[in-house]
Amino acid sequence: MSEGAWIVVGVLAAATAFGLFRAATDGRFRGTHRVKDAAPDQTTPDPSVARDASTVLGPADLGHQLGERATLVAFSSAFCQPCRATRRVLDQVSAQVPGVTHVEIDAESHLELVRRLDVRRTPTVLVLDAAGRVVRRASGQPRQADVVAALGEAVKP
Repeated sequence: MSEGAWIVVGVLAAATAFGLFRAATDGRFRGTHRVKDAAPDQTTPDPSVARDASTVLGPADLGHQLGERATLVAFSSAFCQPCRATRRVLDQVSAQVPGVTHVEIDAESHLELVRRLDVRRTPTVLVLDAAGRVVRRASGQPRQADVVAALGEAVKP
């Protein structure tokens, strides 16, 4: 084989590997390292409260009240097709689960918050507990079952 053919084979192999990786991770919820790995604040009696203020969101950040039990925050953009499907899924889940609120945030209009939370693509979904702490996040379009499972961690008694 010629050198050009080897280059084409290499590029195709790399593209296939990247596509398989994205298919496996797109829309999957993961924990947030800031919450799981953060040391507890010495002034706070609850050790699950992280010192890093960037993982706690309030009504001033969201422009909307937090849910009684949990809040689903979706970062989207105007021309994002998966964002529309994600919005429908989150609306359905928030309607089915009592005490859960869905908040949609335009990423282009809230760049400071996007940078603070390290949102790199849309849609990005954050699951907040009742206190506004980020407990789970997903980049890409999540499935409804995954959203409900992620909510389970946020509404623990």
